[in-house]
Amino acid sequence: MAKIAQKRLFTWKQIDAASDLDRLRLVLEALPDEEFVRFLEQRRDRGRDDYPIRPTWNALIAGIVFQHPNAAALLRELWRNAELRQMCGFEPDKGAAAVPSQDAFGRFLKLVCVHRERLLAIFHRLLDELAEVLPDLGRRTAGDSKAIPSFGRPVRDEEKKREADGRRDTDADWGAKTYKGRHKDGTLWEKVVKWFGYKLHLLVDSVHELPLAFHLTKASAGDAPELLPLVDQLAEHHPAVAERWEAPGAECAADKGYDSNENNAGLYDDHAPKGLGGSAAEHITPVIDKRTLWKDGEKTKPLVANRADHFVYDEDGRVYCVCPATSEQRDLLFVGFERDRGTLKYRCPAAACGLTCAGRQECERAADVGAFGRVIRVPLDLDRRIFTPIARPTAKWKKAYNRRSSIERVAPKG
Repeated sequence: MAKIAQKRLFTWKQIDAASDLDRLRLVLEALPDEEFVRFLEQRRDRGRDDYPIRPTWNALIAGIVFQHPNAAALLRELWRNAELRQMCGFEPDKGAAAVPSQDAFGRFLKLVCVHRERLLAIFHRLLDELAEVLPDLGRRTAGDSKAIPSFGRPVRDEEKKREADGRRDTDADWGAKTYKGRHKDGTLWEKVVKWFGYKLHLLVDSVHELPLAFHLTKASAGDAPELLPLVDQLAEHHPAVAERWEAPGAECAADKGYDSNENNAGLYDDHAPKGLGGSAAEHITPVIDKRTLWKDGEKTKPLVANRADHFVYDEDGRVYCVCPATSEQRDLLFVGFERDRGTLKYRCPAAACGLTCAGRQECERAADVGAFGRVIRVPLDLDRRIFTPIARPTAKWKKAYNRRSSIERVAPKG
């Protein structure tokens, strides 16, 4: 019998056939929140206990699971849903009177937000537990950001910005995201989304669709500077997960908003596992979409700038040879990535594929290459945005980048 090395966390009955209350029960049973709840109870001590901590906390979790837009919507459901009240732990004999008032629930929510570090401890503890169950958690990751609109009103008056009155949001600012694409008929489209509030930067596991690290900034903050700090945050709090970057296939995918030399070089160079030397050391392979930066209609550039040769490359990472006899431009044959050299290896298409090339003899005149033909090595440092350990024009790069779509499914769940 072929054994499955890694089984799923839940059976299909627990997911597809589960009701909303069943999903809430799964979350409440799995959440390692006992330490935090006890802390809140000790803090209340002998104070008024009209609305006990535990059921109120469970109700807050229910609001997140059921994706209620605000506290008022959650409280309305609690007032009319006796089964939900019972699952949260409210006293059944009190009926709807056991549900906190909107003011009481608002005070509880503020209390929870004050103890942010204890909330983060729950997240990190849960991630450690998941890492024990999922041996490849964190090996393949993706980064993106999500707009978080503020319920407060924007303030233009500098004096009023210093006075928080509960209606104005003095910390948020305006942000915008531009989405571009191409219709089936070839026409281009563009959509600009603007919001007042914040931006949530996420690093998720692209296989299991689980959040690994996050950071909240103002809406105007750029995406690119936040990627490496998220990776560092994961390595700092969960070194056992970071050790999995030693295995082949460790990658981090992101859209063109994260395109920069710093991110491409930083992921691969600065996050190599410690203690492994030579070519055995693995790195996080950047799989980041690229912005178009070449100007003045440039289509290709010479591969070697300081001497005359017959090889050029374009902004999409394709490498070509230009026949010295006919000036025909052909794609070089990609052979693979040489990790120890830090180079992408290509072969002459005429020698590798048996093509007829009128200028082959002229091309090979500088060196005696034999029947194997010329070998071209392109160092990553030539342009870290264009040349990555997984060659951009390959199906392997496209498949790795497509895994980035997992973060589009994770972000709305938050």
